[in-house]
Amino acid sequence: MFPVYLWHFRMNSTFRKLNNRAGWVVFILAAIVFCSCIEPTASFWDCSEYIACANGLETGHPPGAPFFLLIAKFFSLFSFGDKTLVAPLVNIMSATASAFTVLFLFWTITHLARKIMLRKNEDHTSCKMWLVIAAGAIGALSYAFTDSFWFSAEEGEVYALSSFFTAIVFWAMLKWEDMADDPHSDRWLVFIAYMVGLSVGVHLLNLLTIPAMVFIGYFRKTKRITWWGFSLAGICSVLLLGGVQDMIIPGIVNLAGKTELYFVNDLHLPFNSGTIFYFGTLLLLLIGGIAFSHGKKIRWLNTTLIAFTVLLIGYSSFFVLVIRSQAGTPINEGSPTNAISMLSYLNREQYGDWPILYGQYYNSPLDAEQPYLDGNPVYVKDAAKGKYIVSDARKASVPNYDPKGCTYFPRMYDSGHGEGYSSWADVQGTPTTFSDKGGKTFSENIPTFGENMRFFITYQCGWMYMRYFMWNFCGRQNDRTGYGNDAEGNMLTCIPFVDNERVGNQDLLPPSQKNNKAHNRYFLIPLLLGIL
Repeated sequence: MFPVYLWHFRMNSTFRKLNNRAGWVVFILAAIVFCSCIEPTASFWDCSEYIACANGLETGHPPGAPFFLLIAKFFSLFSFGDKTLVAPLVNIMSATASAFTVLFLFWTITHLARKIMLRKNEDHTSCKMWLVIAAGAIGALSYAFTDSFWFSAEEGEVYALSSFFTAIVFWAMLKWEDMADDPHSDRWLVFIAYMVGLSVGVHLLNLLTIPAMVFIGYFRKTKRITWWGFSLAGICSVLLLGGVQDMIIPGIVNLAGKTELYFVNDLHLPFNSGTIFYFGTLLLLLIGGIAFSHGKKIRWLNTTLIAFTVLLIGYSSFFVLVIRSQAGTPINEGSPTNAISMLSYLNREQYGDWPILYGQYYNSPLDAEQPYLDGNPVYVKDAAKGKYIVSDARKASVPNYDPKGCTYFPRMYDSGHGEGYSSWADVQGTPTTFSDKGGKTFSENIPTFGENMRFFITYQCGWMYMRYFMWNFCGRQNDRTGYGNDAEGNMLTCIPFVDNERVGNQDLLPPSQKNNKAHNRYFLIPLLLGIL
């Protein structure tokens, strides 16, 4: 028995070493390619702003990316005062983060491939070992050189670092799943919560890993899988995602702002006293709860409280924005100098609002009785009076639409895009009668719900998502986004009856597009590999 056990141990040990070494080889390959292709300086829009804000630790556009700025600032320090090197160093940060994303993707794929290739308690054979490694390398490198990921790896934007957090969180979920029955497996859940908290300081994209985490937990801990249990897990995952995004992230700051306003304006205490009291009380409650649950050996409560605590520690990177905003940096968008203005900054109130689950169509009239509602007032600090005063009451600032012009899941809502909506969804509309304030009636052709869904499927799902998806795994005509014509922005399948002649035949393209460097033909190979 001992020689057999020793053989099993050696095979598993050999695979672990091979898996680790192969992962780092894939990382080095991706890092070399990405760092060789970085933007030499800065491109327009967000990249330039992020690089400038990182160099001086300044406050960029809402909702901010403080942890991104801290990491980018660390990389910029290696310029040693040469400002011309700051932009490429920040771009190298994105390239490095992207290479780490590929590394953790490799280990994720090999973890899943082992479960597919090996039955329970089955040992590695040399053939299966190399098949698992090959699957990880093909999957990770295919993703590394997709159109979108490669593009984001070369610029000083938040998406590369956000992808890294998504990759490491999902990898950590699988590590927990592998040892969920061990006494100390909860440490992986705490690690995941901390990574999610840090990722909020980069981009909210990482929150989309929460539903995956719920399902991994359901399949790992449930002995009997049922459709009812599966559905309930799905509902819980959505509620948890919504709770973190819409309650915890803004709610922590919202309560801090209300406490600050009450302490200063009503109790006449110094500025920031309410914020200090609020976070001090929150800290004491968490410490007390952790100590209580540990003493009573309530494992689930203890793990939950510790995970919530480390999530807040990661989320605390947003204090950087408040501290630097109070310093009066040259770039100080939104000026989030205190908890009250920070909430407006996090909620992106300067961008306005748009309907998600229920709201108006693009040609819906305002409600005759109450066309506008009050918005959230804007407070500023008045040092002379020693309190916060309202600088903008925002009275009657929020449009209120007639319910007859509203629908569930509105996709065509922007009044400035009526012509575009009509062309994509062939909007004919339904004549609907409305009344103005004087009681006079008028009619509007309000889109039907079917036309609303047609726009959602053809434009949002088809043109904006599937075309973008297929650029990465199928092929791309050129680097123009296009508006649906034959010369711009189409995907390429290289299948004659799918691509029309003008799209598929490069010889028929205009001279300006014949040698476009974004013209890629993948012959569906990455897509087929992904499906396989």
